[in-house]
Parts: sequence; structure tokens; C-alpha cells
Amino acid sequence: MGELLINTTGSHVPMLPYLLVSLIMFFAGIYGFFTRKNLILMLISVELILNAVDINFAVFNRYLFPEQMEGLFYALFVIAIAACETAVAIAIIINVYRKFGNTEVDNIQKMKE
Repeated sequence: MGELLINTTGSHVPMLPYLLVSLIMFFAGIYGFFTRKNLILMLISVELILNAVDINFAVFNRYLFPEQMEGLFYALFVIAIAACETAVAIAIIINVYRKFGNTEVDNIQKMKE
């Protein structure tokens, strides 16, 4: 039973598909963050990374401690932090858009001058 999760009905659910989805989301977020120049697309990439972390918290909590909920509480905490981070980032992006008319990363350097 090394790689199996037990769901509420008692049947076994493999852990690997959840981890593969999480891995794909994580690397899609990393790729998007480093290759995009649009601030909104970079924010979406960060959200993908955080969602991949949430999946890992939930899966490993279910696998290691099926009767406890610590991993789920960590996932909720990450979701709350992500919501705050998104609010601050959107405020910054709106200010960049108002000043320059687009949301390119290069405009952040111009705002320092």
C-alpha cells in the first residue's frame, strides 16, 4: 500500500496522478513566470505554483495522516496568503497600467526614474 491513498469509501486511489498534475502545474508556473513579460501573466503563473503546492499539501496529508487535517489547514493558509498577494499585485499592476497604458515588466524600471 506504499503508493496508495484510501478515500472515504475505502477503495484505493493512486497517489501518482495527483503528484503528476501538481508537477505539471508547478513547472508550467515556473516556465510562465520566467518567459512572460506581462505582469498579469506572471501573476497567473505564481498562482499556478501556489495551487500546485496546495495539491501537494492535500495529497501528502491524506497519504501520511489520513485521520488528521494539518495539510488541509496549510493549504487554506496558502490560499489566504495567495488572495492577499493577488490583491496587492493587482493594485500595483493597475498603477503601472494607468501610468504607461500597458502591463509590461519593463515599465517597472521606468517608474523608478
